Amino acid sequence: MTDHRIIDVKLDERTILWRNADIEQERRVAIFDLLEGNFFKPVTAYDDGYAGPYKVVMGVEEGRLTVAVATTGDAPLEAFVIPLSPFRRTVRDYFAICDSYFKAIRNATPSQIETIDMARRGIHNDAAEMVIERLAARVEVDFDTARRLFTLICVLHIRQ
Repeated sequence: MTDHRIIDVKLDERTILWRNADIEQERRVAIFDLLEGNFFKPVTAYDDGYAGPYKVVMGVEEGRLTVAVATTGDAPLEAFVIPLSPFRRTVRDYFAICDSYFKAIRNATPSQIETIDMARRGIHNDAAEMVIERLAARVEVDFDTARRLFTLICVLHIRQ
């Protein structure tokens, strides 16, 4: 029986240097939403036929995203790395638009907030497509899963 989904995701806290309350809230929401519904199907056929569900730990080492995949019993299945350099500009743009969005919520008109939010969603959607493309050699994910994974990649990117 197959169950291609993530049931637990953790961020390697050693690789997160700083985050503010807004980013922490984004992280919590992304993890909650990811666990509520996702599609995560590793390309690798595991020797024992294991086909999910999965536990995932994400981190950053030497400028690369590390992803460790394990069984529900914490038996390691595989670990892989993905270069983060293709995401840098998108992450920077996403942080800038999120900053504008959070500031706008406090004092902008509803139409201004909507405009900024549309731009924010557009960047996030483009980033999700990039996540799908970059993960394709290792794992198949759907669009919503990719969006939530991008949010977690952003949290891991923070260096302020």
